[in-house]
Amino acid sequence: MAENGEEKLLAVARHIAKTLGQNDNMADDILQIFSNFDGRFSRDKLSDKMLDVDPRGCASLERTLNSLHRHISQYVAVDHPIWADTADFSAFLDAVDELIRTIRNWSPMASEKIVAACLVRADDLMQQAMFRFEDEFMSLMERGAESFELSRNNHESGNLSIDSEDENEENEEGILHNGADLDHQIPIAQPITDYDIVIDVLPSGTINDLHEIAKRMVAAGFGKECSHVYSTCRREFLEESISRLGLQKLSIDEVQKMPWQELEDEIERWIKAANVALRILFPSERRLCDGIFFGFSSAADLSFMEVCRGSTIQLLNFADAIAIGSRSPERLFKVLDVFETLRDLMPEFDSVFSDQYCLVLRNEAATIWKRLGEAIRGIFMELENLIRRDPAKAAVPGGGLHPITRYVMNYLRAACRSRQSLEQVFDESNVVAPSNKLEDRGLSLSSMSVQMAWIMELLESNLEVKSKIYRDSALCSVFMMNNGRYIVQKVKDSELGSLLGDDWIRKHTAKVRQYCTNYQRSSWNKILGMLKLDNSSLASNAIAKSMKEKIRSFNSQFEEVCKTQSTWIVFDEQLREELRISVSRLLLPAYRTFVGRFQSIPEIGRNADRLSRYGPEDIEARINELFEGGGGSSGGRK
Repeated sequence: MAENGEEKLLAVARHIAKTLGQNDNMADDILQIFSNFDGRFSRDKLSDKMLDVDPRGCASLERTLNSLHRHISQYVAVDHPIWADTADFSAFLDAVDELIRTIRNWSPMASEKIVAACLVRADDLMQQAMFRFEDEFMSLMERGAESFELSRNNHESGNLSIDSEDENEENEEGILHNGADLDHQIPIAQPITDYDIVIDVLPSGTINDLHEIAKRMVAAGFGKECSHVYSTCRREFLEESISRLGLQKLSIDEVQKMPWQELEDEIERWIKAANVALRILFPSERRLCDGIFFGFSSAADLSFMEVCRGSTIQLLNFADAIAIGSRSPERLFKVLDVFETLRDLMPEFDSVFSDQYCLVLRNEAATIWKRLGEAIRGIFMELENLIRRDPAKAAVPGGGLHPITRYVMNYLRAACRSRQSLEQVFDESNVVAPSNKLEDRGLSLSSMSVQMAWIMELLESNLEVKSKIYRDSALCSVFMMNNGRYIVQKVKDSELGSLLGDDWIRKHTAKVRQYCTNYQRSSWNKILGMLKLDNSSLASNAIAKSMKEKIRSFNSQFEEVCKTQSTWIVFDEQLREELRISVSRLLLPAYRTFVGRFQSIPEIGRNADRLSRYGPEDIEARINELFEGGGGSSGGRK
């Protein structure tokens, strides 16, 4: 064996001298240097001007190849998995190791015809061994997963268990089916509450065997082939796992064509699948890759990318379809859900896809997340357009709440529950509303505050246009009072209050009070003028005549106003009481004074009670019947 080693060493020295020596003299000089350096490199042994490789070395190479061919061909030809027998598997690995070393040692002398012929034979044998390794690798992956799955079914492991259909009915919210045959057990994904887990997807012994194969394939220059076999097996497993979570494989076009109600359900499934994939499945796959390809980071990174790319693109394409889809305002909340999910998963994208091969996936996730932010801003722009375009057609009966007021305020209240996300979205865009439209333009407002204030301005402008539909100025004031009060209450009772600020609330509360004043002036000033007492210097007959006319006009006007305004609506109970009290305080003192003077005039006498149809109590009772509405629901509060 020592002799064979010395022959190989001499052969290498001859090859170096022949390669570096541009002519015979230079080659002789190199041989002399070798001879002076080590006694084994004597001129006798390195003579003959290196015209031929030592026949004894070639013979040794051929003997080695013959031996390896017998051993390796024996294992390549067997019709059962080699790894099933530990001794055979170990012997096969040793034989491949010897073949790799032989090729490596003799490759420097490949320019020699005899050596080159032997190396061609060795490469052919290596190809056969690698093909067999691919089969063994795949067999190990498949059998390892099967045996491990059986073990997991017999001993429940963590939160990812497989149960039957019957057990699924009690967990409707968090469990998603992947089949329709109710006569068989169906694998389902149980609800996940703890994402801080990593699955050991293969037994440790199988991982060790796979590592031994991968190590030989990479050393032999077949690293990409090994990665391909690995990714083929694991990709299918990963895609099946995501399918079991209920997520369909949909193209961007198919997502955009889905009815909204179906898409809402699909978004819920996507959120669960994305969390499980990024926080459990992908990290588990990363650990498996690192174990099998330990010591070969490039092969591990390539394999991991090939396994996860398809599933990751599936998840990102769905999010992208949502981002570039309709900007209809009712979609805001589900788009926010997708935005927040992807935002919360960005650290996982950065940590799991940290290598160079996965850079494109990481960048794509960040791009789609930003695109979702653009979609949210687009939805708010569509909300603005909806408010602007809402026509001033039919008046709301009784001056009650307009549907656009209720819609916008409830919409904004619900949106503000995601205040943190919306602030992030609007800060990214540096939202600027027309400064001359914002009352609080002198204040330093956040981007979201500016956005909310601008929408409120648009809503108020729209309501003012709609109020002009009412021919009765008093009813116009009631309409603005109702809608203004509703807006202020919704702002005070939600995050809108802190966004718009106390000054905004005070100013708009004052506006509501002004509408109340305008209503009183329009409705009751004329009636109040009828109760104004005449100059006492007039003759008693003239005074009596004038007061009779006034009491008749008052009775008629008061009756008409009460009849009309009893059908009007003031939805807020407190505001309704305040208005009634205010009208009573305005009208009753003047009416008592007028009736007292009226009854004291001799010319009227006993006719006073007949002419003054209402007593003070009757007046108050009629006022308390105001603003009850005509039974319609359009002005009700919700």
